Amino acid sequence: MGTSQLEFTDAELLADLEVAEPLIAGGVRCHGGFDEDGRYISPRTKYRLPAIEAWGQENCARFSTELIDVPLERWARSFPNVEQARFLIRAGVPEPLMATLTRIGTVEGYGANIRLLKPKDLQRHFVEDIRGTAIDHLGRGLFEAHGRDEAGWDEEAGHRDMWFAARDIAFDQPSADLDIEAMLARMGFGQGRPGADGAARLLPDDIPVELEMMVSLMVRVLFIEISAFHTFAWAEQWMSDTELVAGNGAAARLVSYIRADESPHVGYLRTVLSEMRDRTWVGSQGRRHAGAEIIGRIWEPLLAQSLGSGREEGRKATLGEVEYWCVQHAGGADILAEFHSVGDG
Repeated sequence: MGTSQLEFTDAELLADLEVAEPLIAGGVRCHGGFDEDGRYISPRTKYRLPAIEAWGQENCARFSTELIDVPLERWARSFPNVEQARFLIRAGVPEPLMATLTRIGTVEGYGANIRLLKPKDLQRHFVEDIRGTAIDHLGRGLFEAHGRDEAGWDEEAGHRDMWFAARDIAFDQPSADLDIEAMLARMGFGQGRPGADGAARLLPDDIPVELEMMVSLMVRVLFIEISAFHTFAWAEQWMSDTELVAGNGAAARLVSYIRADESPHVGYLRTVLSEMRDRTWVGSQGRRHAGAEIIGRIWEPLLAQSLGSGREEGRKATLGEVEYWCVQHAGGADILAEFHSVGDG
């Protein structure tokens, strides 16, 4: 068993490291900042990062297991690919890329809803002690820190507005000339969309539905966070091309800061789900369930959805936006044909 600190207060998990210079993007004060050597420092990581590391090590030592994981390579790379993105800009059709950046920022804003989860007394759902675990800190700072990272807090902007700032820097303030609401509607972001799938339950009836919903959300968010690293690499590549986009690389650097901020999210979600997998669950009537079976019932179908239908829906929405904007231009059919010619097949 480890000897690292395993108990943290809410205030500690929300505490920032000191920065020598704040992060300003597009005139907006964002979270995080830079140390004296100019290195970016993510927000709320003074205790959160070492806590996640300690909890993970403790769980691996206690149960002789490895943390749950799924390789990034399982997900296909971003669509459109980097060369297609560059082609659209050169062809004078940057709007689909603006739409994609807007969609990403909007999803980040939805992600902040995880802070609305206020789990209490999670011990009653597990046989083994959960003191000194990430499970026990979900409602004691972890969900709140995640939500603040995504949507910002107080006067500091978070990932939602940082993606919008990256868009506006790269394309020299285009948002004032775009109908953002219409763009989002075309890409499937209508009223009531988040969480409105009415999916059937995956767990036994004696597991409280609110607990299943919480774990399902964590799994969904984890898959989004992992697959997003493809998106970060994609955006950084074409945004760093100073001959194509404005801002002298500032937009790409901003995306790299968001990427750094996402690492604690992947870290704590992997750790929590591993802790739940390795413990024995207790149903409302006292029936016991193997954690590996419980987590597997949620993990497998949601992973299949993320790799399959979810991916296809996103690709279809993006392609629809490409087609919509191409036909607005003279020679749009030729532009679209060349766009496909530089695709991945």
